[in-house]
Amino acid sequence: MAEEVILLDYWPSPFGTRARIVLAEKGISYIHKFEDLPNKSPLLLKMNPVHQKVPVLVHKDKPVCESDTIIQYIDEVWNQSIPLLPSEPHQRYMARFLVDFINKKVYESSIKVWMGATEEQENGKKELVEWCKLLEAELGNKLYFGGDVFGFVDIALVPFYNWFIVFKKFANFNLETECPKLVMWGNRCLNRDSVSKSLPTSEQVYQAYLEFKRGW
Repeated sequence: MAEEVILLDYWPSPFGTRARIVLAEKGISYIHKFEDLPNKSPLLLKMNPVHQKVPVLVHKDKPVCESDTIIQYIDEVWNQSIPLLPSEPHQRYMARFLVDFINKKVYESSIKVWMGATEEQENGKKELVEWCKLLEAELGNKLYFGGDVFGFVDIALVPFYNWFIVFKKFANFNLETECPKLVMWGNRCLNRDSVSKSLPTSEQVYQAYLEFKRGW
C-alpha cells in the first residue's frame, strides 16, 4: 500500500493533463481518481488542505501538489528512463523559466479566450499570438523544446495547445499562419501515445466549454 500511486485529477484541467502525460511517459501504473470539484473528496482535502486544488499526486501516502512540481518529482523518483529536464544547469533554468511563463502568461490569456466577453476574448487572442511567437522563437528548428527529447516544457505546453485547437471553433483563433513551426510541434506532440491517450479530445473540451457557457 505504501508504494501505491494515486492521481487526484479533474479531466478538463490542462494541469491535470500534464500529470497524466508524465505518468504515461514514465510508464507508471497508478490509481486515477477524478474529482467533483464542487464536492471535493476527503482525500483531496487531506492531501491538499491549503489550496484544495488538483492535480495531486499521492506517492507512499504523501502528497505532491502543483503540476510542474509533480513532473519534476516523477522525473527524479522514476529516473531510469531519459530525463524530462536537462542536466545542464542553465538549460534546466530555462526550462523552468518557460514553464513559469506558460503557467502565467499562456494560461491567463487562454482563460480570457475561454471565459471572456467579446472584447476580453479578442484581447486574449492577441496576447496568445504574442506569447506563441515568443515560444516558437525559443523552439527554433528543434523537434521539441529540449531538442530531440520530449520533455518538461513540451508536457507543460501541449495541454494548452489542445485548447488552441478548440478555440478555432468558438473564437476564430488559428496559429497556422502566425506560428507554423509551433503548430508542427503541437501536431508532433499529439502523435505521441503518452499525449494522445492523456488529453481529452477536442470535442470533449468543446462540450466542457458549452457547459460552462450555459452555467455562466
